[in-house]
Amino acid sequence: MEITRLISEATAAAVSRRDPGAVPGWTGRVKWPVTCTVGPGLEGAIACETKIGYIDGAQGSMLYQGYDIYDLCTHSNFEEVCYLLLYGKLPTESQMAAFDAKLKEARYLSDTLRLLDNFPVEDMHPMASLRLATTFMRYRLTWRDSAAARPRPDEAIASDEDSIPMETKPRGESRAIYEFRRQRLLRPANAGSTRDDAASMESCIHLISGLATLTAAISRLRQGKMPLEPDPDLSHAANFLYMMSGRRPTPEEERVMDVCLILHADHGMNASTFAAMVVASTLSDIYLSIGSGIAALSGPLHGGANEEVLHLLREIGTCKAVPAWFAKATEEKRKIPGFGHRVYKTYDPRAVVLSPLAEHLVARNKEVRPLFRVARALEKRVVATLGKNKGIYPNVDYYSGLIYSCMGIPVEMFTPIFAVSRVAGWTARVMEYLGNNRIFRPRSIYIGEHGKEFVPAKDRDA
Repeated sequence: MEITRLISEATAAAVSRRDPGAVPGWTGRVKWPVTCTVGPGLEGAIACETKIGYIDGAQGSMLYQGYDIYDLCTHSNFEEVCYLLLYGKLPTESQMAAFDAKLKEARYLSDTLRLLDNFPVEDMHPMASLRLATTFMRYRLTWRDSAAARPRPDEAIASDEDSIPMETKPRGESRAIYEFRRQRLLRPANAGSTRDDAASMESCIHLISGLATLTAAISRLRQGKMPLEPDPDLSHAANFLYMMSGRRPTPEEERVMDVCLILHADHGMNASTFAAMVVASTLSDIYLSIGSGIAALSGPLHGGANEEVLHLLREIGTCKAVPAWFAKATEEKRKIPGFGHRVYKTYDPRAVVLSPLAEHLVARNKEVRPLFRVARALEKRVVATLGKNKGIYPNVDYYSGLIYSCMGIPVEMFTPIFAVSRVAGWTARVMEYLGNNRIFRPRSIYIGEHGKEFVPAKDRDA
């Protein structure tokens, strides 16, 4: 297929630029406690060990469970990548068939969609709708909201008791000291056999399939259309596109969306992943943890950059306008959406894959083609000026919005699509962390005054 050929060519060029003698950093087992340099916002802090994903920002490489992202985009599919992230290995044919059957079954969420349809989704931000829908899914699919599932008072700890040991130097215990007893996860007698415990691999499967169904439904409800039932004959990517548009995608569209989902599935300890893990570390359930990830992703500093790229390209207008626009942006020290990354100091490997795919799709799309030409001109200017000296290159957001536009996806749905993919990484990392859980409890440095004298209200200065 043409898409696979384009990925293979982009891969070969990117790999050839890597230094074969480079030694990967930030790898190997951690001997706790660990000494590291920490910046504001916990930048540089080491929170845990992981086998799920690895990023080498200097080399522009990205791994899922040890497999290069380029190989997975070339040879694998999103369903197989989900299995890999969750279970740590590629499945056999029989394992994949069983996993795929569970994913297909979990796409049917008629009860959840009925609840969602009672809310003014068309007036809400799509990410707010998705977070609400995840809560509805939790209510319908789990027994965690039943009275019998609540922890007994004698099983709970004091509200902030976990902070006491952290007032001294952390000792890095191998397991959490304070936690709810596991008995509270026992299935209540009246829960029934079909509801999950919001803490298992079944829950992860429900969320991976469910977020795709819910996002497609939200898109249709926003257009005044009814949600569609999933088609059991379609893949995850094809089904998602079908449930959004009502049209079976072409094999090419299916393949491109599948690659996009693979590329966005996981990406280190980013803000939304960290948010999900923090909530999970309290032994809250996985649905609420993923809801926190969705909430973090809805922030403009995390999700939504691909939307901003499209707005930017329309603002610039033409290729001829790029030099003057860039000169002014540089003078104003304006941040350019879609460029630069906290980790990568070379081309984002995800952008390496998406760039030729975008070029391929715009060749048949007259509406998006002018924006792509502006994007190419701007990329050339930015890389020539800021690439070598400052390590600023296109990131994953620069071309993904153009690709989604070519497939007729509304701009406001770009960030929810991010969540449809990233839920695989969120769930995998939450499950991994809970295997050796310790509640997150960083410290802040007090910079206020001491010993201030209390003054009664009548004596205070206005």
